[in-house]
Amino acid sequence: MYLENQEYENHGQVLAHLGEVDEALKRIRECEQILEHLAARGILGFFGWTYFALGRASLLLDRLDEAKRLADHAVERSPRQLGYTVHAWHLLGDIASHRARFDPVSAAAHYRQTLEVAEPRGMRPLVAHCHIGLGRLATRAGRSRTARDHFARATMMYREMGMGPWLVEAEREASRGGAGASRGAESA
Repeated sequence: MYLENQEYENHGQVLAHLGEVDEALKRIRECEQILEHLAARGILGFFGWTYFALGRASLLLDRLDEAKRLADHAVERSPRQLGYTVHAWHLLGDIASHRARFDPVSAAAHYRQTLEVAEPRGMRPLVAHCHIGLGRLATRAGRSRTARDHFARATMMYREMGMGPWLVEAEREASRGGAGASRGAESA
């Protein structure tokens, strides 16, 4: 049953990336039902990552309430798996920075919380993702210098790790972030 659970999780994410909304939602719900069934039988396992993955797919589908609920479940279900928890915190930052639910204070807090744990543990891809999120927040707040600093850090990290698609995204964000924001007083 656990392998079946992973299959639904993976299908849900792939379908969400492809924009297959109905099919992705079906897979996400099926996977959640499997998790609930397993939990009812006392099988708790390492489901924090699965809840995180379902939450990420839900965010891709602009299902923000579902994404938040699933991210919260990921945090709750992984108290001893800090690696899963920090990914869920990052997801909560992405949800809070979504245009339809923009809460920059919450988003920044989640990104910083993630950085606090991820940096000393060498979780470099996650650290770079947080810098992208913080750069986007700074751009929206009109803090172009701060945005450029975050985008530069993410770009450098993605380049060092050979993460091509993310590097392209970071470079695109950097070109937007510094150009469109006002140059007024900035805070870190």
